[in-house]
Amino acid sequence: MKKFLLSAAILGSFTFVSCSSDDSSGTQPQVEVPANYTFTRNGETTVSYDGQTTRLGMVKEMTSAFMDFDNTTQESLSNMFSNTNSPFANADFNTSGKSVKSKVAASNDYFSINTVESTEIKEDFESFINTQTNEVFTNQNEVAAPGVAGQIPNGDNVRYVDSKGFEMNQVFAKGLMGALLMDQILNNYLSPQVLDAGENVANNDAEIVEEGKNYTTMEHKWDEAYGYLYGDPSVPTANPNSVLNASEDRMLFNYLGRVDSDSDFAGLANNVFEAFKTGRAAIVAGDYDLRNEQIAIIKENLSKILAVRAVHYFQAGKTEIENGNRTNAFHALSEGFGFLYGIRFTNNPAIDAPYVSKSQIDIVKDQLLAGNGFWDVTPETLQTISEGIATSFGFTVEAAAE
Repeated sequence: MKKFLLSAAILGSFTFVSCSSDDSSGTQPQVEVPANYTFTRNGETTVSYDGQTTRLGMVKEMTSAFMDFDNTTQESLSNMFSNTNSPFANADFNTSGKSVKSKVAASNDYFSINTVESTEIKEDFESFINTQTNEVFTNQNEVAAPGVAGQIPNGDNVRYVDSKGFEMNQVFAKGLMGALLMDQILNNYLSPQVLDAGENVANNDAEIVEEGKNYTTMEHKWDEAYGYLYGDPSVPTANPNSVLNASEDRMLFNYLGRVDSDSDFAGLANNVFEAFKTGRAAIVAGDYDLRNEQIAIIKENLSKILAVRAVHYFQAGKTEIENGNRTNAFHALSEGFGFLYGIRFTNNPAIDAPYVSKSQIDIVKDQLLAGNGFWDVTPETLQTISEGIATSFGFTVEAAAE
């Protein structure tokens, strides 16, 4: 295995990570980190993540269907989740052989032997679908009240909630940022157990590519992690940070930009992008120690997105309730709940486990669902939850609340 020590130098359009070497020729091997996420072999790209782009597209179509009261049914939405019976308007999705459901709570590190919880999590998302179509849709023209689903005014908008005040479309979408995207990125494709499986290391060292492809298996696994964050067609492949706050993406990349735009967390997006590039370049060079260092950086920074936004939205909801505008709080609280749900799938690289345990998250979820849910939740409860999340991730409530 080729190994290199990390140091930074910039020359032209590339960053070179140079180091000492035992090479008898006296030359020092280098890890060349491109300015953009561009890697080639024999003059052609080695980067491919079509499957990730497809699933991101499926999620977008699903979240849109969640609010289509006239045409969506429980069956049609559930079929979209599992990609059965050609449910998508985009015919390419129907014939892709891929589904969102199959990748929910499906990572190697967290769920390969934890199939019971994996099944329970998939059932949670089916329940979000069921509640939206069988409870919220049927009460579309009713005024929501404690224990009664329906519509609530929210500024110039009308929002639709279940009997506990939850906007199920927000819970579903934000929950998938953890259960699908975060879990696949951090706990599957960036798992050393996945990257180094079988003959992957030997084949990568020998530049043995997959049959009919221009990439090694290890290169491809890394790119698939990259694709779940940056794979939306509205995000440019070369330098996604160039449109960080202008992209049409509405999934994890969008919230990467939102967190990065907060001065308390400025630089987080660049940290992630540089780590993805450096780790991929390290794979090309065969420096797996350097690769693993970048994995730790990505895990820490991406995990923080869900925590920061959960606290941000719980604080926004708390403020609305304190100001006497309880129903105005439901939108923010629904988003906060979705991000809270996703914290189960974060990965603290120091312990290779979530920053907050499943049992702790379940306790918080039960607090928010108790009684009539958001109709009953108190500012004090939201403050306690916010402080617990912030402490677990090493930032302050005040920093995330901005």
